[in-house]
Amino acid sequence: MSNAALLDLPFPPRSNPHQMSIGPRHQRWLLHHEGLAATIDLPAYGRWDVPRLAAFTSPDVAADDLVLAADLLSFYFLFDDRFDSDLGRAPAQVAEICTRLTGLLHGDGPAPDVRTPVEQAFADLWERSVRGMSARWRARSAYNWEWYFACHPAEAAGRLSGRLPDREGYLALRRGTAAMETLFDMVERLNRFELPQEILHHPAFRRMRQLAADIPSFTNDVHSYAQELARGDVANLVMIVREERGGTPEEAAVQVMREAQMMVDRFVELSSEVPEICDVLGLTPAGREAARRYVDGLAAWIAGYHRWEIDTGRYDH
Repeated sequence: MSNAALLDLPFPPRSNPHQMSIGPRHQRWLLHHEGLAATIDLPAYGRWDVPRLAAFTSPDVAADDLVLAADLLSFYFLFDDRFDSDLGRAPAQVAEICTRLTGLLHGDGPAPDVRTPVEQAFADLWERSVRGMSARWRARSAYNWEWYFACHPAEAAGRLSGRLPDREGYLALRRGTAAMETLFDMVERLNRFELPQEILHHPAFRRMRQLAADIPSFTNDVHSYAQELARGDVANLVMIVREERGGTPEEAAVQVMREAQMMVDRFVELSSEVPEICDVLGLTPAGREAARRYVDGLAAWIAGYHRWEIDTGRYDH
């Protein structure tokens, strides 16, 4: 791994002490929902080390919640991989799949006896995710999941056209298909707290959330570039930067990582303002603690994902 593909992070990754104990439970869930993927090659999947990613990105959660984190991550990866086939170039079929899944969020999806394996897996994850959460949180999370699902037909249309998007179009799509907003909702769920709305929607927190979402997307595009180029995918920032600036793929990758590092630095600057924001808003001690834990959760995602992607087998080619 070239040093050019590494971020300088002032917050090191931390791992959840329950990582080793959740592996068997996660594998049982995976086998129970084996239809989630066209095929599951367990040795190959094992090299992805999804429980390790869960442990890095949710370092402080209880064991039961860490299992949920791993199961969710598995769903994202395996659902995304379904579209590496010809299905990923059939926007109408993708739209039908995603519309049925969205229905499960709102109580009008397929009945249990007619659900596909993917729908069964997602219904299980959604039911576990919303336990104990407020109606306000559920509405927000449902909206973010709908955004995630609804972007897949547009991504399929992009593959079908073969046209490279411009940066603005890329970011609009990537911010949906990356699912980071759903993952950041789970920072609250997995750590068992909820943010006061005046903090959740404060401009500084919205900006931190966007930075924390974009950083893994940028670095992921560097690590997955070779795979996506071979598949004919066009939604990759390394490709777009080459189109913008010319040069080699390596030079484009360096530029993408440089932009990601600038976002890390800005995230750190904004996080230093959190105590003052809490003072100005007059937050209760519980509200201040929730704000701190949320920022820590975003930082854990940045650091944990980056540490995992460096040596996971998911992007071997």
